[in-house]
This record gives sequence, C-alpha cells and structure tokens, in this order.
Amino acid sequence: MIRALWSAATGMNAQQMKTDVVANNLANANTTGFKKSRANFEDLMYKTMQVAGQTTPGGGQVPTGIQIGMGVKPTSVQKLFTQGDYIQTDNQLDFAVQGSGFFKVRHGDEDLYTRAGNFTLDSEGFLTTPSGDRLQPEISISAEAVTVTVQDDGTLTTHGADETILSTENILITTFINPAGLFAVGNNLFRLTEGSGNPIEQTPGENGSGTIVNNFLEGSNVSIIEEMVAMIAGQRSYEANSKSIQTADTMLSTATGLKR
Repeated sequence: MIRALWSAATGMNAQQMKTDVVANNLANANTTGFKKSRANFEDLMYKTMQVAGQTTPGGGQVPTGIQIGMGVKPTSVQKLFTQGDYIQTDNQLDFAVQGSGFFKVRHGDEDLYTRAGNFTLDSEGFLTTPSGDRLQPEISISAEAVTVTVQDDGTLTTHGADETILSTENILITTFINPAGLFAVGNNLFRLTEGSGNPIEQTPGENGSGTIVNNFLEGSNVSIIEEMVAMIAGQRSYEANSKSIQTADTMLSTATGLKR
C-alpha cells in the first residue's frame, strides 16, 4: 500500500506536467511559426518478487513471474516540427518556409533560428523580426523599392516604380539533423545544441530543405481539438491517480485500526 501511494503520486506529477505542456500549446495556438510540444514518459523500476522461468520446488517452471511497478517519470518534452497552416497576408515582407528549415537571425551576439517569417524593416532598411533581430545574411531593402518578390529558391528581388530591378538578394535556409534537439529560448527563437547537430545553411529547395512562400505566414501547428482531448485525458488520469492515493490511505487506515 505504501508503494501504491508513491506510484500514484508520480502519476499525478506526470499528469500535471502533461497539462502544463498542453496549456502552453493552447496559449500559442495563434503564434506565428509556433511548434507544439509533447510530454513523453516512461515507467520506473520494478520490484521483482518472482522471476519468470525459475524452477518451483515441485520441479515446474514459473510462467510469468511477479513484478510490481513503482510509477512513472517524464523523459522529455519534445517539440514537434510538423508543418503549420499557411495564412495568406498579402504582405510582401511575410515569408513562410514550406518544408524543413529555419530562418537564421542575429540576436545580440549569437545566431538563433526561427520559423516565423513575419519580417519588417528597421531604420536602416534591413529585414528584421518584430523583436529587431536581423535576418542573416543581412538583406537591405532600398527606400525606393515599391514591390518585393521572393521566389521558391529564396531569390529576393526589389522593383522600383517603373518596374526596374533595384537589387537581387538570396535568402538562405538552415536545416538540422535533429530539429527536436533545438533549445527554445522564447520570442519564436531556437538555439542549436549538441543534440540538434550542426546547422546546415543552404539554398531553399536544395538537399531536401524547404522552399520559401511569399505573402504567406506559417501559423501554429497546434490543433485545438487535439489539445482539448489531451487535456481532458490528463485531467481524468490525474483524478484516477488521486483516487488511488485515497484508496491506499483507506486500506492503511483499516490496517492500523485492526487492534481497536
């Protein structure tokens, strides 16, 4: 019964973490380029009371054995980099990555990566994120530019009032062997880690990397219905684990009251 108390307590902690993850997903359902997370769990050690296959005193063999689990523990909170829905904005500085890959931006003194392509211009005409982080390599848009177009391969062309080409630049895409290993730092930004592998910077569309879509943004990949179902399941599991604690407590109360 003591084991039941602690096993159920680990279950309540696990479902609390699951609910925390779901709540963050729901909070970012409308965040540009947001990637939902999933909590992963694994069972704890087992108390082995009888090993399967051992010989019995009568010469037979134990077919299954006896093992009692000690609960559950979280192993990871994994980012899922599935494609989000496209949102047409008709803003010529909005870009969406179709497929795998990230935009590289300069944040302070380090390079970070983002899926959010809602860029704007700073006071010097450079493409930046809403937080002021410049796209890398830096791209400047002339004040004389009237239209900006971007091809699938990242070729950015600016045109003047008479349709003359003012400049041509290239937007690059950065991919990772394991994007789930990236470290989320907030502000739609990710930092590389040893788990993510080294960044691979390349032209969009090359070697399986994504392409760029102009006048569109990538929305969050959060499905509100799926998250609500996960929240309900987590809540019911939390209640069931709390009921296990109540049941174990009642059994202990009965055992300690036998002397009365």
